Amino acid sequence: MQRIRNRLALAILLSMLGTGSALAASPAPPSNLVALDAPGDVGKKVILKWELSPDDTPDVKPRKVISYILFRKLAGDSKFTKLEDELTYQATTFTDDECEPGKSYLYEIVAVAPDGSHSTAATTTEAVIPDLEYFDTNKAWFGVLLLIVCGSVIYFIESARSGKELKIRKIAGLEAVDEAVGRATEMGRPILFVPGILDINDIQTIAGITVLSRVAHLAAEYGAQIEVPTSRSLVMTTARETVEASFLAAGRPDAYNEDDIYYLTDEQFGYVAGVQGMMVREKPAACFYMGAFFAESLLLAETGNSIGAIQVAGTAMPSQLPFFVAACDYTLIGEEFFAASAYLSGETHQLGSLKGQDVGKVVGVVLFGIGCVIATVVTLTDNASAVAILDFLKNNLLGSEGFLP
Repeated sequence: MQRIRNRLALAILLSMLGTGSALAASPAPPSNLVALDAPGDVGKKVILKWELSPDDTPDVKPRKVISYILFRKLAGDSKFTKLEDELTYQATTFTDDECEPGKSYLYEIVAVAPDGSHSTAATTTEAVIPDLEYFDTNKAWFGVLLLIVCGSVIYFIESARSGKELKIRKIAGLEAVDEAVGRATEMGRPILFVPGILDINDIQTIAGITVLSRVAHLAAEYGAQIEVPTSRSLVMTTARETVEASFLAAGRPDAYNEDDIYYLTDEQFGYVAGVQGMMVREKPAACFYMGAFFAESLLLAETGNSIGAIQVAGTAMPSQLPFFVAACDYTLIGEEFFAASAYLSGETHQLGSLKGQDVGKVVGVVLFGIGCVIATVVTLTDNASAVAILDFLKNNLLGSEGFLP
């Protein structure tokens, strides 16, 4: 009986020692947990800040704290719910972005030891209510830049409407449209217009259709034939309506033939083969390639060059521009292609928009230049003023840290 008592006493003692070891292994809790409503958001974020656990020290090995766990509950609820994110050691902030606007929340945080034991919890003393903000003050400079660009667009549109002539740089490829159509008319040969190989939902296809309107209008005035092979049925329908409207505007609705705007195939190289066959048979005097192109760009341009046609190309595909530049007489590069609509139509709202966008580009280039100069000065001299200016450009003007430092 005495032996049984001794064993029981030993078991109780060992259990107590184990419990004491677990308590000793539990880290000290973090402190001063504060929950703040995130500024400038839609009411779904709460920013949490706290001070590290005294045991979370990088110099002590092995670590006594390996992570932190956050818990959240609605004010009035009895139980906290663990957040999914578990934070590593040395973390002092966290943004909870799964809140609901207008509701009150309480938070608590515990430190976690390597053996998985938790510290006691540090809890927020006041509930936080995330509110919906109508203005994000951290994006103030973005708003200023937006006002500059939009104000410039409105100013130039109104200037154009009032009769003021806006200076637009001449684009050689668009200036050559009249020459190309005139040459086709004199030679009695057709005009070929290829609106790319993508569908009508691509912005380059839309830009190409805009140029087609001008080319078709000139063809109607000069009495030339225009052929538009397409690789998409919707593009064919849009091109037919565009060409018909151009012939009608030119006073030649009788000269319009919808069979000259036709569909070939959606298959890329099958389409190219069909267009090349037409070029070799009919030998168009002017070829226009306006839209999105891929590997077929060089095939079309080289075929047109071999038959002696005047060729004008326009695309925003950087990989295809070298082929067009090498094989065509004129090439609209990138933004020149998209500016064609305003340039050819001469409409006041389009010209004003074009000039206003140029102001935005100038502002961007100036900021880029200033940033490069300041960054160079910082690299070479480590000047304190230059460092402050560079931080302001990165964090405030281009970042999200508010209007002023």
